[in-house]
Amino acid sequence: MTAARSHDGPGPLRRAGRATGRVLRAPFTGTARGIRRATHAHGAGESGLGKLIELHAVNGAGDVMITVALASTVFFSVPTDEARGRVALYLAITMAPFTLLAPVIGPLLDRLPHGRRAAMAGAMLARALLAITMSGAVATGGLELYPAALGVLVCSKAYGVVRSAVVPRLLPPKFSLVKANSRVTLAGLLATGVAAPIGAGLQTIGSPWPLYGACAIFVAGTFLAFTLPPKVDSAKGERRARLIVPHHEDATPRPAPGKGSTRAGLRKGGNGQKPAKERPPGLRSVGGSVLHGLQANAAHRALSGFLIFFLAFLLREHPLAGQSAAVSLGIVGVAAGVGNACGTAVGSWLRARGPEVIIATVLGLALSVAVLAAVFFSTVLVAALGAVAGFTQALSKLSLDAMIQRDVPEEVRTSAFARSETLLQMAWVVGGGIGIALPLNAVLGMSVAAGILALGAATSVRGLLGSARRGTPHPRVA
Repeated sequence: MTAARSHDGPGPLRRAGRATGRVLRAPFTGTARGIRRATHAHGAGESGLGKLIELHAVNGAGDVMITVALASTVFFSVPTDEARGRVALYLAITMAPFTLLAPVIGPLLDRLPHGRRAAMAGAMLARALLAITMSGAVATGGLELYPAALGVLVCSKAYGVVRSAVVPRLLPPKFSLVKANSRVTLAGLLATGVAAPIGAGLQTIGSPWPLYGACAIFVAGTFLAFTLPPKVDSAKGERRARLIVPHHEDATPRPAPGKGSTRAGLRKGGNGQKPAKERPPGLRSVGGSVLHGLQANAAHRALSGFLIFFLAFLLREHPLAGQSAAVSLGIVGVAAGVGNACGTAVGSWLRARGPEVIIATVLGLALSVAVLAAVFFSTVLVAALGAVAGFTQALSKLSLDAMIQRDVPEEVRTSAFARSETLLQMAWVVGGGIGIALPLNAVLGMSVAAGILALGAATSVRGLLGSARRGTPHPRVA
C-alpha cells in the first residue's frame, strides 16, 4: 500500500498548493528574470556592468525614500512661510557644510582606488544607519534631523563619485562609456519612479516608515556592492588628474595623450637641466573641450538645483492655472523625470558623436525655453521648461562623459570622472541656494533661470564650437 502511494506522487491537495504557489510567484519571478536579462544584455553581465546597474537602481530607490520622508517633514507638513524657513535652515545646516566638504570628496576617494567596493558599500551602510537615526526625529522636525540629513547627502554624493570612477572599469567589449552611463542612469530613474509611490504609501502609515524602507534597501545595497567584480578595486596604470594646471605649465606644450603619453608630465629644459619630476597631466593639457563641457554642465546642474527649490515654493503658493499645489508640483516633476529619461535614451542612441556640438545645442535649447517661460509664463511653458531641463541635463552629461573618455588618458580617466562629478554637485548646491533665497515671483524666477544658462553659454559655447571645428587628434567614441 505504501509502495503504491509513493508511485502515485504527491496528493491532489499538495499538487494544487504547488500550482497555486507557482501562479502567485510567476509575476515576481518573471519580472526579476526580465530585469536581469535587461541589465545583463550585450555583455554587461560578463563584464560586471550589470551588477553596477542593479546597484545604482537600489541606490536610487533608497534615496527617493529618504527624499519622501524629508519632503513631508520639512516642506509639506507646515504653512508656506514656515516651510521656507525650514528649508532655508535645511540648506544652511546641510548644504553649507557640504559645499565645504564636496571638494574633499573626490580627492579623498581618489586616494582609495583599492577600496572602491568597500567605499560604495560603506556609503550604503552609513545611509541605512542614518535612516534609522532620522526615523526618530522626522516626526518632530527637531534639529537633530539636520546633521543626519547632511550625512545622508555626503554619503549619497560620495557614492556618485565612486560610481563614476567605476564605470570605465566595467565596460563590455565594443561598449562606449556613454552607452554604459545611459544604462546605469536609466536604471536609477526607473527605480526612482517605482519607489516614489511606494514611499508615499509608507508615509500614509507613519512618517518614519519611508525611512524604515530606505534602511532595508540600503542594507541590501551594502551586500550587493561586494558582488561587483574584483577589477573594480584595481588601480593598475591609474594616476590622479588635476582640474587646474598652473599657468606656467599651460604654456608648455605636451605630447598628445595616447601612445607614449604616460610620460606627458615630463618636461626637459632647453639648457640641459634634468627633467622635472613627473606629474599627472591636468585636464587643460588634454584638451580645452573637457573644461568647456564642464562649464556647460555646471550651468545645467545649477539650473536643476534652482528649479527644484524655486518651483517647489512658487507652485505651492501660486499653483498652475486651474490646478492644486500638489497637482502643479506633480506636473512639473513628472515632466522633468520624463525629460531626463528621454535625454538618457537619446544619448545612448546618438552614441555621443560630436559631443561638443551636442552640448552647445542642448544648452541653447534650454536657454531658449527659459527665455520663453520668462516672457510668456504659463502652465505649458513651466512644464516644458521642466521637461527640457531634464532632457538637456541628461544629454549634456552623457556627452561630457564621452569627451572625458576620448580626451583624458586612461591612466587618469577615473580620477577625472571623480573630480568632475564633485564640481557638478557643487554647482547644484549653488543653484539650490539661489532658488531658496529668491522672492516668489514667477517672471523673476524664470529670468534668473535664463541668466544661469546664459552665463554657462557665454563661458562655454564658443570654446565648444571651436573645438568641434578644429577636430581632435583622438578617435571619437563609437
